[in-house]
Amino acid sequence: MTDNQEDAEDTTPSRRPTLPLRPPCERLSGHKSSVCSRSYFVVVMVFFHVYIINVIALLFYVHYSSGQQDASRTRDAPSGGHQRPESRRPPSKPEFVRDVSLARIEGIRVGHVQKVSLVSGKVHEMRTLSLKPLLFEIPGFLSDDECRVVMQLAQLKGLMESQLMVQVGQEELAKELNLSPEEIFNLLDINQDGQLQLQEILTHSRVRDGIWLTPENLREIYAGLKADKDNNGLLSLEEFRLLSNDAFQRFLLQRGVKRSQLVRNSRHTWLYQGKGAHQVLQDIKEKVIRLTRLPPTLVDLSEPLQVVRYEEGGHYHAHHDSGPVYPETACTHTRLAANTSTPFETSCRYITVLFYLNSVDGGGETAFPVADNRTYDEVSLIQNDVDLLDTRRNCDKSNLRVKPIKGTAVFWYNYLSDGRGWVGEQDEFALHGGCVVTRGTKWVANKWINIDPDYQRQALYQQLVSQLPEDDEDDEGLTLNKDMQHASIHQEL
Repeated sequence: MTDNQEDAEDTTPSRRPTLPLRPPCERLSGHKSSVCSRSYFVVVMVFFHVYIINVIALLFYVHYSSGQQDASRTRDAPSGGHQRPESRRPPSKPEFVRDVSLARIEGIRVGHVQKVSLVSGKVHEMRTLSLKPLLFEIPGFLSDDECRVVMQLAQLKGLMESQLMVQVGQEELAKELNLSPEEIFNLLDINQDGQLQLQEILTHSRVRDGIWLTPENLREIYAGLKADKDNNGLLSLEEFRLLSNDAFQRFLLQRGVKRSQLVRNSRHTWLYQGKGAHQVLQDIKEKVIRLTRLPPTLVDLSEPLQVVRYEEGGHYHAHHDSGPVYPETACTHTRLAANTSTPFETSCRYITVLFYLNSVDGGGETAFPVADNRTYDEVSLIQNDVDLLDTRRNCDKSNLRVKPIKGTAVFWYNYLSDGRGWVGEQDEFALHGGCVVTRGTKWVANKWINIDPDYQRQALYQQLVSQLPEDDEDDEGLTLNKDMQHASIHQEL
Protein backbone atom coordinates (compact mmCIF):
# COMPACT_ATOMS: atom_id res chain seq x y z
CA MET A 1 0.00 0.00 0.00
CA THR A 2 1.03 3.60 -0.45
CA ASP A 3 1.02 6.15 2.32
CA ASN A 4 -1.96 7.93 0.79
CA GLN A 5 -4.03 4.74 0.73
CA GLU A 6 -3.26 4.06 4.37
CA ASP A 7 -4.35 7.55 5.31
CA ALA A 8 -7.61 7.05 3.49
CA GLU A 9 -8.35 3.85 5.39
CA ASP A 10 -7.48 5.46 8.70
CA THR A 11 -10.10 8.13 8.21
CA THR A 12 -12.96 5.65 7.71
CA PRO A 13 -15.89 6.74 9.98
CA SER A 14 -16.19 4.63 13.14
CA ARG A 15 -18.19 4.94 16.35
CA ARG A 16 -15.39 3.38 18.41
CA PRO A 17 -12.40 5.52 19.69
CA THR A 18 -9.36 5.06 17.53
CA LEU A 19 -5.95 4.04 18.84
CA PRO A 20 -2.66 5.67 17.75
CA LEU A 21 -1.34 4.01 14.63
CA ARG A 22 1.84 2.03 14.65
CA PRO A 23 4.49 3.25 12.24
CA PRO A 24 4.54 1.35 8.99
CA CYS A 25 6.75 -1.69 8.84
CA GLU A 26 10.18 -1.07 7.52
CA ARG A 27 12.06 -3.76 5.68
CA LEU A 28 15.49 -4.69 7.09
CA SER A 29 18.27 -4.82 4.57
CA GLY A 30 19.86 -8.19 3.91
CA HIS A 31 16.88 -10.25 5.29
CA LYS A 32 14.07 -12.06 3.39
CA SER A 33 11.55 -11.60 6.24
CA SER A 34 10.28 -8.41 7.80
CA VAL A 35 9.48 -7.24 11.31
CA CYS A 36 5.72 -7.46 10.59
CA SER A 37 5.89 -11.02 9.27
CA ARG A 38 7.83 -12.13 12.38
CA SER A 39 5.28 -10.52 14.64
CA TYR A 40 2.38 -12.18 12.83
CA PHE A 41 4.18 -15.53 12.93
CA VAL A 42 4.70 -15.25 16.69
CA VAL A 43 1.04 -14.35 17.26
CA VAL A 44 -0.21 -17.27 15.13
CA MET A 45 2.05 -19.73 16.92
CA VAL A 46 0.85 -18.51 20.32
CA PHE A 47 -2.79 -18.96 19.35
CA PHE A 48 -2.04 -22.37 17.84
CA HIS A 49 -0.36 -23.64 21.02
CA VAL A 50 -3.18 -22.31 23.18
CA TYR A 51 -5.69 -24.17 20.96
CA ILE A 52 -3.73 -27.44 21.23
CA ILE A 53 -3.50 -27.11 25.00
CA ASN A 54 -7.28 -26.56 25.23
CA VAL A 55 -7.99 -29.66 23.13
CA ILE A 56 -5.68 -31.80 25.26
CA ALA A 57 -7.30 -30.49 28.43
CA LEU A 58 -10.76 -31.31 27.06
CA LEU A 59 -9.72 -34.88 26.20
CA PHE A 60 -8.31 -35.35 29.69
CA TYR A 61 -11.58 -34.07 31.17
CA VAL A 62 -13.71 -36.45 29.10
CA HIS A 63 -11.45 -39.38 29.91
CA TYR A 64 -11.48 -38.58 33.62
CA SER A 65 -15.29 -38.20 33.66
CA SER A 66 -15.79 -41.54 31.89
CA GLY A 67 -13.43 -43.23 34.32
CA GLN A 68 -15.39 -41.86 37.27
CA GLN A 69 -18.70 -43.17 35.83
CA ASP A 70 -17.22 -46.62 35.13
CA ALA A 71 -15.82 -46.75 38.65
CA SER A 72 -19.20 -45.88 40.17
CA ARG A 73 -20.90 -48.59 38.07
CA THR A 74 -18.30 -51.11 39.25
CA ARG A 75 -18.93 -50.21 42.88
CA ASP A 76 -22.68 -50.51 42.45
CA ALA A 77 -22.52 -53.80 40.50
CA PRO A 78 -22.90 -57.12 42.38
CA SER A 79 -19.63 -58.90 43.07
CA GLY A 80 -18.54 -62.18 41.54
CA GLY A 81 -18.20 -63.24 37.92
CA HIS A 82 -17.76 -61.12 34.84
CA GLN A 83 -20.08 -58.18 34.54
CA ARG A 84 -21.86 -57.45 31.26
CA PRO A 85 -22.23 -53.82 30.25
CA GLU A 86 -25.86 -52.84 30.65
CA SER A 87 -27.71 -50.05 28.92
CA ARG A 88 -29.80 -47.66 30.92
CA ARG A 89 -33.01 -48.92 29.24
CA PRO A 90 -32.71 -52.58 28.35
CA PRO A 91 -35.00 -53.49 25.40
CA SER A 92 -38.19 -55.29 26.34
CA LYS A 93 -37.81 -57.60 23.34
CA PRO A 94 -34.96 -58.42 20.95
CA GLU A 95 -34.40 -56.10 18.05
CA PHE A 96 -33.91 -57.82 14.72
CA VAL A 97 -31.90 -56.39 11.88
CA ARG A 98 -33.92 -56.48 8.69
CA ASP A 99 -32.05 -59.04 6.62
CA VAL A 100 -34.96 -60.48 4.60
CA SER A 101 -36.37 -58.82 1.50
CA LEU A 102 -39.67 -59.99 0.05
CA ALA A 103 -39.65 -60.70 -3.66
CA ARG A 104 -42.49 -58.97 -5.50
CA ILE A 105 -43.39 -59.92 -9.06
CA GLU A 106 -43.79 -57.07 -11.50
CA GLY A 107 -47.04 -56.93 -13.45
CA ILE A 108 -45.58 -54.76 -16.27
CA ARG A 109 -49.01 -54.15 -17.89
CA VAL A 110 -52.42 -55.79 -18.14
CA GLY A 111 -52.20 -58.74 -20.51
CA HIS A 112 -48.45 -59.19 -20.09
CA VAL A 113 -47.42 -62.85 -20.12
CA GLN A 114 -44.32 -64.20 -18.39
CA LYS A 115 -42.96 -67.71 -18.08
CA VAL A 116 -42.68 -69.40 -14.69
CA SER A 117 -41.12 -72.75 -13.76
CA LEU A 118 -43.18 -74.43 -11.05
CA VAL A 119 -42.28 -78.10 -11.63
CA SER A 120 -39.31 -79.75 -13.26
CA GLY A 121 -39.55 -80.07 -17.02
CA LYS A 122 -42.60 -77.83 -17.45
CA VAL A 123 -43.12 -74.12 -18.02
CA HIS A 124 -46.33 -72.30 -17.11
CA GLU A 125 -47.59 -68.99 -18.45
CA MET A 126 -48.57 -66.29 -16.00
CA ARG A 127 -50.77 -63.47 -17.29
CA THR A 128 -51.22 -60.09 -15.60
CA LEU A 129 -54.93 -59.41 -15.04
CA SER A 130 -54.66 -56.07 -13.24
CA LEU A 131 -52.12 -53.74 -11.67
CA LYS A 132 -54.42 -52.49 -8.87
CA PRO A 133 -54.34 -54.94 -7.22
CA LEU A 134 -51.31 -56.72 -8.65
CA LEU A 135 -53.18 -59.79 -9.92
CA PHE A 136 -52.04 -62.76 -12.00
CA GLU A 137 -53.61 -65.85 -13.58
CA ILE A 138 -51.80 -69.18 -14.16
CA PRO A 139 -53.74 -71.75 -16.23
CA GLY A 140 -52.93 -75.38 -15.50
CA PHE A 141 -51.36 -74.68 -12.11
CA LEU A 142 -52.98 -77.84 -10.74
CA SER A 143 -53.38 -81.11 -12.64
CA ASP A 144 -56.70 -82.92 -12.80
CA ASP A 145 -55.38 -85.52 -10.34
CA GLU A 146 -54.29 -82.83 -7.88
CA CYS A 147 -57.74 -81.18 -8.03
CA ARG A 148 -59.42 -84.55 -7.44
CA VAL A 149 -57.21 -85.46 -4.47
CA VAL A 150 -57.74 -82.09 -2.75
CA MET A 151 -61.54 -82.37 -3.06
CA GLN A 152 -61.49 -85.97 -1.80
CA LEU A 153 -59.31 -85.08 1.20
CA ALA A 154 -61.65 -82.21 2.07
CA GLN A 155 -64.71 -84.47 1.90
CA LEU A 156 -62.94 -87.11 3.96
CA LYS A 157 -62.14 -84.62 6.69
CA GLY A 158 -65.58 -83.01 6.58
CA LEU A 159 -66.68 -79.47 5.75
CA MET A 160 -68.22 -76.98 8.16
CA GLU A 161 -70.37 -73.91 7.67
CA SER A 162 -68.17 -71.00 6.58
CA GLN A 163 -70.30 -68.53 8.49
CA LEU A 164 -72.65 -69.01 11.42
CA MET A 165 -75.90 -67.18 11.89
CA VAL A 166 -76.06 -63.82 13.63
CA GLN A 167 -74.44 -63.57 17.04
CA VAL A 168 -75.51 -61.12 19.72
CA GLY A 169 -73.03 -59.23 21.87
CA GLN A 170 -71.47 -56.57 19.66
CA GLU A 171 -71.80 -54.06 22.51
CA GLU A 172 -68.77 -55.60 24.25
CA LEU A 173 -66.29 -54.05 21.82
CA ALA A 174 -67.81 -50.59 22.22
CA LYS A 175 -67.70 -50.99 26.00
CA GLU A 176 -64.08 -52.09 25.87
CA LEU A 177 -63.17 -49.00 23.85
CA ASN A 178 -65.48 -46.85 26.01
CA LEU A 179 -67.06 -45.19 22.97
CA SER A 180 -70.00 -42.85 23.42
CA PRO A 181 -72.93 -42.76 20.94
CA GLU A 182 -71.57 -39.46 19.66
CA GLU A 183 -68.15 -40.99 18.95
CA ILE A 184 -69.68 -43.98 17.17
CA PHE A 185 -71.89 -41.64 15.16
CA ASN A 186 -68.87 -39.62 14.05
CA LEU A 187 -67.02 -42.78 13.04
CA LEU A 188 -69.93 -43.86 10.85
CA ASP A 189 -70.54 -40.39 9.42
CA ILE A 190 -67.88 -40.58 6.72
CA ASN A 191 -68.77 -37.34 4.94
CA GLN A 192 -69.33 -35.57 8.29
CA ASP A 193 -72.65 -34.00 7.26
CA GLY A 194 -74.32 -34.73 10.60
CA GLN A 195 -76.58 -37.46 9.18
CA LEU A 196 -76.07 -41.17 8.56
CA GLN A 197 -76.92 -42.18 5.02
CA LEU A 198 -77.91 -45.73 4.09
CA GLN A 199 -74.54 -46.51 2.52
CA GLU A 200 -72.65 -45.25 5.59
CA ILE A 201 -74.60 -47.65 7.82
CA LEU A 202 -74.28 -50.56 5.37
CA THR A 203 -70.55 -50.16 4.81
CA HIS A 204 -69.80 -50.67 8.51
CA SER A 205 -72.57 -52.95 9.78
CA ARG A 206 -71.82 -55.68 7.25
CA VAL A 207 -68.23 -56.10 8.29
CA ARG A 208 -69.12 -56.16 11.98
CA ASP A 209 -72.34 -58.16 12.00
CA GLY A 210 -71.70 -60.69 9.24
CA ILE A 211 -75.11 -60.01 7.67
CA TRP A 212 -75.58 -58.72 4.16
CA LEU A 213 -78.11 -55.92 4.28
CA THR A 214 -79.52 -54.26 1.21
CA PRO A 215 -80.87 -50.69 1.27
CA GLU A 216 -84.36 -52.23 1.24
CA ASN A 217 -83.52 -54.36 4.29
CA LEU A 218 -82.24 -51.30 6.13
CA ARG A 219 -85.39 -49.30 5.44
CA GLU A 220 -87.41 -52.25 6.74
CA ILE A 221 -85.35 -52.33 9.93
CA TYR A 222 -85.75 -48.57 10.40
CA ALA A 223 -89.51 -48.99 10.17
CA GLY A 224 -89.55 -51.97 12.52
CA LEU A 225 -87.45 -50.20 15.14
CA LYS A 226 -89.17 -46.86 14.54
CA ALA A 227 -85.74 -45.32 14.27
CA ASP A 228 -86.27 -42.93 11.35
CA LYS A 229 -88.80 -40.56 12.89
CA ASP A 230 -89.07 -38.21 9.92
CA ASN A 231 -88.95 -41.13 7.42
CA ASN A 232 -86.32 -39.49 5.20
CA GLY A 233 -83.95 -42.47 5.08
CA LEU A 234 -81.36 -40.64 7.19
CA LEU A 235 -80.46 -40.94 10.85
CA SER A 236 -79.66 -37.85 12.87
CA LEU A 237 -77.61 -38.02 16.05
CA GLU A 238 -80.81 -37.81 18.12
CA GLU A 239 -82.33 -40.74 16.21
CA PHE A 240 -79.09 -42.72 16.41
CA ARG A 241 -78.99 -42.35 20.21
CA LEU A 242 -82.23 -44.35 20.44
CA LEU A 243 -80.52 -47.42 18.92
CA SER A 244 -78.25 -49.79 20.83
CA ASN A 245 -75.23 -51.31 19.12
CA ASP A 246 -76.89 -54.69 18.58
CA ALA A 247 -80.40 -53.39 17.78
CA PHE A 248 -80.04 -54.63 14.19
CA GLN A 249 -79.04 -58.11 15.34
CA ARG A 250 -81.94 -58.42 17.76
CA PHE A 251 -84.40 -57.33 15.10
CA LEU A 252 -83.00 -59.81 12.56
CA LEU A 253 -83.04 -62.65 15.09
CA GLN A 254 -86.70 -61.99 15.82
CA ARG A 255 -87.57 -61.89 12.14
CA GLY A 256 -85.24 -64.71 11.11
CA VAL A 257 -82.15 -64.62 8.86
CA LYS A 258 -81.90 -66.51 5.59
CA ARG A 259 -78.64 -68.02 4.36
CA SER A 260 -78.75 -65.73 1.34
CA GLN A 261 -78.54 -62.75 3.70
CA LEU A 262 -75.19 -63.83 5.11
CA VAL A 263 -71.99 -62.31 3.81
CA ARG A 264 -70.80 -65.79 2.89
CA ASN A 265 -72.83 -68.86 1.98
CA SER A 266 -70.51 -71.88 1.69
CA ARG A 267 -68.86 -74.76 3.54
CA HIS A 268 -65.13 -75.21 4.11
CA THR A 269 -62.33 -77.11 5.85
CA TRP A 270 -58.56 -76.81 6.38
CA LEU A 271 -55.89 -79.20 5.10
CA TYR A 272 -52.48 -79.28 6.79
CA GLN A 273 -49.56 -79.10 4.33
CA GLY A 274 -46.57 -79.67 6.60
CA LYS A 275 -44.45 -82.67 7.44
CA GLY A 276 -46.41 -85.91 7.12
CA ALA A 277 -49.19 -84.39 5.00
CA HIS A 278 -50.40 -85.98 1.76
CA GLN A 279 -47.78 -85.65 -0.98
CA VAL A 280 -50.15 -83.73 -3.25
CA LEU A 281 -50.64 -81.09 -0.54
CA GLN A 282 -46.90 -80.78 -0.02
CA ASP A 283 -46.35 -80.49 -3.78
CA ILE A 284 -48.89 -77.67 -3.99
CA LYS A 285 -47.09 -75.83 -1.22
CA GLU A 286 -43.76 -76.20 -3.03
CA LYS A 287 -45.27 -74.80 -6.22
CA VAL A 288 -46.62 -71.83 -4.26
CA ILE A 289 -43.12 -71.17 -2.91
CA ARG A 290 -41.72 -71.18 -6.44
CA LEU A 291 -44.54 -69.02 -7.74
CA THR A 292 -44.33 -66.32 -5.06
CA ARG A 293 -40.51 -66.51 -4.68
CA LEU A 294 -40.84 -66.06 -0.94
CA PRO A 295 -38.71 -67.71 1.77
CA PRO A 296 -40.06 -71.22 2.50
CA THR A 297 -40.22 -70.43 6.23
CA LEU A 298 -42.84 -67.74 5.64
CA VAL A 299 -44.99 -70.14 3.63
CA ASP A 300 -44.54 -72.96 6.16
CA LEU A 301 -45.70 -70.73 9.02
CA SER A 302 -48.77 -69.51 7.16
CA GLU A 303 -52.30 -70.88 7.29
CA PRO A 304 -53.05 -74.38 6.02
CA LEU A 305 -54.84 -74.87 2.71
CA GLN A 306 -58.50 -73.87 2.92
CA VAL A 307 -60.92 -75.82 0.71
CA VAL A 308 -64.35 -74.29 0.04
CA ARG A 309 -67.48 -75.68 -1.60
CA TYR A 310 -70.28 -73.45 -2.88
CA GLU A 311 -73.58 -75.13 -3.68
CA GLU A 312 -76.03 -73.66 -6.14
CA GLY A 313 -76.98 -70.25 -4.75
CA GLY A 314 -73.69 -70.01 -2.84
CA HIS A 315 -71.79 -66.74 -2.88
CA TYR A 316 -69.30 -64.58 -1.04
CA HIS A 317 -69.93 -60.83 -1.06
CA ALA A 318 -67.00 -58.53 -1.84
CA HIS A 319 -64.46 -58.25 0.97
CA HIS A 320 -60.76 -57.89 1.72
CA ASP A 321 -58.76 -60.94 2.79
CA SER A 322 -56.68 -58.73 5.07
CA GLY A 323 -57.36 -55.69 7.16
CA PRO A 324 -55.36 -52.49 7.55
CA VAL A 325 -52.79 -52.67 10.34
CA TYR A 326 -52.63 -49.72 12.73
CA PRO A 327 -50.39 -49.31 15.82
CA GLU A 328 -53.20 -50.65 18.03
CA THR A 329 -53.86 -53.64 15.72
CA ALA A 330 -52.14 -57.01 15.93
CA CYS A 331 -51.88 -59.71 13.28
CA THR A 332 -53.67 -62.90 14.27
CA HIS A 333 -50.81 -65.22 13.34
CA THR A 334 -48.15 -63.26 15.31
CA ARG A 335 -50.23 -62.19 18.29
CA LEU A 336 -47.94 -63.90 20.82
CA ALA A 337 -45.15 -61.61 19.63
CA ALA A 338 -47.37 -58.53 19.96
CA ASN A 339 -48.51 -56.47 22.89
CA THR A 340 -51.08 -58.58 24.76
CA SER A 341 -53.13 -55.47 25.52
CA THR A 342 -53.78 -54.82 21.83
CA PRO A 343 -57.58 -54.60 21.45
CA PHE A 344 -57.82 -55.44 17.73
CA GLU A 345 -56.66 -58.33 15.57
CA THR A 346 -56.79 -58.89 11.85
CA SER A 347 -55.62 -61.54 9.40
CA CYS A 348 -52.42 -60.29 7.80
CA ARG A 349 -52.49 -62.14 4.49
CA TYR A 350 -49.82 -60.67 2.27
CA ILE A 351 -50.68 -62.90 -0.70
CA THR A 352 -53.80 -64.83 -1.68
CA VAL A 353 -53.42 -67.81 -4.03
CA LEU A 354 -56.81 -69.08 -5.19
CA PHE A 355 -57.14 -72.44 -6.98
CA TYR A 356 -60.18 -73.52 -9.00
CA LEU A 357 -60.69 -77.23 -8.36
CA ASN A 358 -63.49 -77.60 -10.92
CA SER A 359 -65.13 -75.75 -13.78
CA VAL A 360 -68.48 -74.29 -12.76
CA ASP A 361 -71.55 -74.82 -14.95
CA GLY A 362 -73.00 -71.38 -14.25
CA GLY A 363 -71.83 -68.31 -12.34
CA GLY A 364 -69.25 -68.54 -9.57
CA GLU A 365 -66.80 -66.04 -11.05
CA THR A 366 -64.32 -64.24 -8.80
CA ALA A 367 -65.17 -60.56 -9.08
CA PHE A 368 -62.90 -57.59 -8.44
CA PRO A 369 -65.32 -54.62 -8.37
CA VAL A 370 -62.73 -51.81 -8.42
CA ALA A 371 -59.74 -53.45 -10.12
CA ASP A 372 -57.65 -50.80 -11.89
CA ASN A 373 -60.08 -48.06 -10.87
CA ARG A 374 -58.56 -44.59 -10.91
CA THR A 375 -59.49 -44.09 -7.25
CA TYR A 376 -60.96 -46.07 -4.37
CA ASP A 377 -63.88 -44.48 -2.53
CA GLU A 378 -65.63 -46.63 0.04
CA VAL A 379 -68.87 -44.64 0.05
CA SER A 380 -69.19 -44.63 -3.75
CA LEU A 381 -69.39 -48.43 -3.75
CA ILE A 382 -73.09 -48.03 -2.92
CA GLN A 383 -74.83 -45.48 -5.13
CA ASN A 384 -78.51 -45.22 -6.11
CA ASP A 385 -79.25 -48.65 -4.65
CA VAL A 386 -76.56 -50.21 -6.89
CA ASP A 387 -74.21 -52.01 -4.52
CA LEU A 388 -70.93 -53.07 -6.12
CA LEU A 389 -70.19 -55.22 -3.08
CA ASP A 390 -73.31 -57.32 -3.69
CA THR A 391 -72.13 -60.37 -5.64
CA ARG A 392 -75.65 -61.80 -5.79
CA ARG A 393 -77.02 -58.85 -7.73
CA ASN A 394 -74.23 -56.80 -9.27
CA CYS A 395 -71.36 -59.09 -10.21
CA ASP A 396 -71.78 -58.03 -13.84
CA LYS A 397 -70.89 -54.45 -12.82
CA SER A 398 -67.44 -55.41 -11.47
CA ASN A 399 -64.42 -54.13 -13.36
CA LEU A 400 -62.93 -57.62 -13.57
CA ARG A 401 -64.35 -61.14 -13.34
CA VAL A 402 -62.30 -64.32 -13.46
CA LYS A 403 -64.13 -67.41 -14.73
CA PRO A 404 -63.48 -70.57 -12.69
CA ILE A 405 -61.65 -73.12 -14.86
CA LYS A 406 -60.40 -76.37 -13.41
CA GLY A 407 -56.70 -76.28 -12.50
CA THR A 408 -56.32 -72.50 -12.96
CA ALA A 409 -54.81 -70.44 -10.15
CA VAL A 410 -55.04 -66.69 -9.57
CA PHE A 411 -52.97 -64.85 -7.02
CA TRP A 412 -52.74 -61.28 -5.86
CA TYR A 413 -51.05 -59.07 -3.28
CA ASN A 414 -53.31 -57.78 -0.51
CA TYR A 415 -50.68 -55.25 0.59
CA LEU A 416 -48.48 -52.77 -1.19
CA SER A 417 -44.71 -52.73 -0.74
CA ASP A 418 -43.19 -50.42 1.85
CA GLY A 419 -40.46 -49.53 -0.66
CA ARG A 420 -37.80 -51.30 1.40
CA GLY A 421 -38.58 -54.92 0.59
CA TRP A 422 -41.28 -55.52 3.17
CA VAL A 423 -45.05 -55.29 3.62
CA GLY A 424 -46.59 -51.84 3.28
CA GLU A 425 -50.13 -50.50 3.45
CA GLN A 426 -53.24 -52.48 2.58
CA ASP A 427 -54.14 -52.46 -1.11
CA GLU A 428 -57.79 -51.42 -1.02
CA PHE A 429 -58.17 -52.34 -4.70
CA ALA A 430 -57.84 -56.02 -3.69
CA LEU A 431 -61.54 -55.98 -2.87
CA HIS A 432 -63.04 -59.20 -4.29
CA GLY A 433 -65.91 -61.63 -3.93
CA GLY A 434 -67.46 -64.83 -5.26
CA CYS A 435 -70.37 -64.36 -7.65
CA VAL A 436 -73.46 -66.45 -6.95
CA VAL A 437 -73.35 -69.98 -8.36
CA THR A 438 -76.35 -70.18 -10.68
CA ARG A 439 -75.88 -73.79 -11.79
CA GLY A 440 -73.86 -76.69 -10.38
CA THR A 441 -71.25 -76.66 -7.62
CA LYS A 442 -68.05 -74.66 -7.19
CA TRP A 443 -64.91 -75.99 -5.49
CA VAL A 444 -61.97 -73.70 -4.71
CA ALA A 445 -58.92 -73.75 -2.44
CA ASN A 446 -57.15 -70.79 -0.83
CA LYS A 447 -53.52 -70.59 0.18
CA TRP A 448 -52.82 -67.47 2.22
CA ILE A 449 -49.28 -66.38 3.02
CA ASN A 450 -49.27 -64.57 6.35
CA ILE A 451 -46.67 -61.86 6.91
CA ASP A 452 -46.79 -59.21 9.61
CA PRO A 453 -46.17 -55.68 8.29
CA ASP A 454 -44.24 -55.13 11.53
CA TYR A 455 -40.91 -56.81 10.73
CA GLN A 456 -39.90 -57.03 14.40
CA ARG A 457 -43.09 -58.90 15.34
CA GLN A 458 -42.72 -61.32 12.41
CA ALA A 459 -39.08 -62.02 13.29
CA LEU A 460 -39.87 -62.51 16.98
CA TYR A 461 -42.74 -64.86 16.09
CA GLN A 462 -40.44 -66.96 13.90
CA GLN A 463 -37.89 -67.08 16.71
CA LEU A 464 -40.54 -68.30 19.16
CA VAL A 465 -41.69 -71.00 16.74
CA SER A 466 -38.13 -72.16 16.06
CA GLN A 467 -37.68 -72.82 19.80
CA LEU A 468 -40.67 -75.16 19.96
CA PRO A 469 -40.14 -78.93 20.03
CA GLU A 470 -41.46 -80.88 17.06
CA ASP A 471 -44.19 -82.35 19.27
CA ASP A 472 -45.99 -78.99 19.18
CA GLU A 473 -46.99 -79.56 15.55
CA ASP A 474 -50.52 -80.90 15.15
CA ASP A 475 -52.60 -81.81 12.12
CA GLU A 476 -53.77 -78.24 11.69
CA GLY A 477 -50.34 -76.59 11.64
CA LEU A 478 -48.14 -74.96 14.23
CA THR A 479 -49.75 -73.79 17.46
CA LEU A 480 -47.85 -72.04 20.20
CA ASN A 481 -50.14 -72.83 23.13
CA LYS A 482 -53.63 -74.04 23.95
CA ASP A 483 -55.06 -70.58 23.47
CA MET A 484 -54.03 -70.51 19.82
CA GLN A 485 -56.54 -73.06 18.60
CA HIS A 486 -57.21 -73.76 14.96
CA ALA A 487 -60.48 -71.89 14.68
CA SER A 488 -59.10 -68.68 16.14
CA ILE A 489 -55.83 -68.70 14.20
CA HIS A 490 -57.54 -68.62 10.83
CA GLN A 491 -59.80 -65.62 11.12
CA GLU A 492 -62.53 -65.18 8.54
CA LEU A 493 -62.97 -61.67 7.14
